[in-house]
Amino acid sequence: MSPRRTRGSSCQSVVIRLLWTVGIPLAVLLQLVKHVPEVGIPLILAAAAGGIVYAVHRARDAEQQRLEAARQARIREVQSREIARYHTLGSKEFEHAIAYLCRRDGCTDVEVSGGAGDLGADVVATAPDGRRIVIQCKRYGPTHKVGSPDMQRFGGTCFTVHHAQVAVVVTTSTFTRHAIGYAATQGIRLYDEQALAGWASQTGPAPWQQAGQRAA
Repeated sequence: MSPRRTRGSSCQSVVIRLLWTVGIPLAVLLQLVKHVPEVGIPLILAAAAGGIVYAVHRARDAEQQRLEAARQARIREVQSREIARYHTLGSKEFEHAIAYLCRRDGCTDVEVSGGAGDLGADVVATAPDGRRIVIQCKRYGPTHKVGSPDMQRFGGTCFTVHHAQVAVVVTTSTFTRHAIGYAATQGIRLYDEQALAGWASQTGPAPWQQAGQRAA
């Protein structure tokens, strides 16, 4: 066998190995390499190398997606357990639980003022950045949404009476679209059960850091 044929055979074997790596069946490889002139082998090698790089990137992306999906599943599990605890609380216990979250996350001057004559201010506090926070707590069941009348009553007092710089309504339920619309016009932040679960489990922001409203 001549040196030229030996070099050609060596190149062909390299081509076969590369293309086999990217998943081309062996029978197809043999026919392909057999009918390709030797001058075309570098092009096949380049294509095969590109295919390998593409396959590596795809495998890496798939692994990253798998890890992110697993992380999100763990967060949902933690949040689900956390919000279940709040559903077992009574109204007054819920107010104290929200006050605890404020203290835990750096608020000062935290007071629970909920009760007759509170004019919508169940919890008041000073945020870590110095702003005055006024929170109304709605410990509702999953099917009892916080509606626009609730929001309007709170909106009528949270700024003018309680001098809130951050006004928040926190619930174990969700908000109606009309409630969300009213809150948006008044600058009231809404925390539904999902946002509350994130805050409580420290997998989401506190109300004075970011609004948590969501329609349902």
